[in-house]
Amino acid sequence: MDALPFVVDVYKRDLTIENYFIGYLLHPYVSLYTGRGCRSKCTFCLWPQTLGGHRYRVRSAANVETEMARAKALFPQVKEFFFDDDTFTDDLPRAEEIARRLGRLGLTWSCNAKANVPRKTLEVLRDNGLRLLLVGYESGNQKILNNIKKGIRLDVAREFTRNAKALGVTIHGTFILGLPGETPETIQETVRYACEIEPDTIQVSLAAPYPGTELYRQAQEQGWLQIQPGELVDAHGVQVAALNYPGLSQPEIFESVEAFYRRFYFRPRKIVSMVGGMLRDPTVMRRRLREGVEFFRFMRQRRVPGDGVAAASASGAGA
Repeated sequence: MDALPFVVDVYKRDLTIENYFIGYLLHPYVSLYTGRGCRSKCTFCLWPQTLGGHRYRVRSAANVETEMARAKALFPQVKEFFFDDDTFTDDLPRAEEIARRLGRLGLTWSCNAKANVPRKTLEVLRDNGLRLLLVGYESGNQKILNNIKKGIRLDVAREFTRNAKALGVTIHGTFILGLPGETPETIQETVRYACEIEPDTIQVSLAAPYPGTELYRQAQEQGWLQIQPGELVDAHGVQVAALNYPGLSQPEIFESVEAFYRRFYFRPRKIVSMVGGMLRDPTVMRRRLREGVEFFRFMRQRRVPGDGVAAASASGAGA
């Protein structure tokens, strides 16, 4: 991997980085990879099963440090660097070594992580510039996590989250509704779980059975798949509810996403926390206001006739 050229030179040549926004990252940011592949076996995840493989092939810590020093020189305006490796924390000793090198450079950075990073490693990462972890919790039901081969226990994820929050590390948590084993009750269980562990921000997705994944093969075999592969998103780019289970219809799965967001963000405690952060930092206020506009636009698009609700209703009726 060290033989590959640095991507930051291409970014400098071809990109105006200020044009790109991600709600949970500071702006402007730069995203890049330090390795390819993921050791996890999650049945729904597209990239390891179709492209990257399940071996984590990495660049050396020294090579990463050299590129990040160059990135700092090329992009002095950047407020955060994000390592988009599927699971940056798959190799804990390497993650700690890279963190120490980033700390010497004085960089603020974030990465993808599994919800099982021990406190000792979190301390090393935090002390060397880590600001945020993007964590795939997926579900608050242990049976569903086992069904998708997530390799995580809820009690371990709870402890990890407590540790990260105690250390001041921000968490963007991702959840998926409509995975195998989902019921109306497990959806509510996941919503309660998210409210309990309290990540700073969340992303809620619908289970997407991409061709080439174990989830897709399973959905075909079990008769859960009610759409064609090219119909996973609608004309607006909004996810369509693709799966249908006995006792849980596509419309129910689709509509649960909005209910999840509302129950998580519209709690008094969460509102007070977010408003407090906005009042303390004008940049946070600008980012939150932009996120709010995007959030309500997203919700409106989900209700447009012909979107995922309508598609799910039509497919469900014929199931």
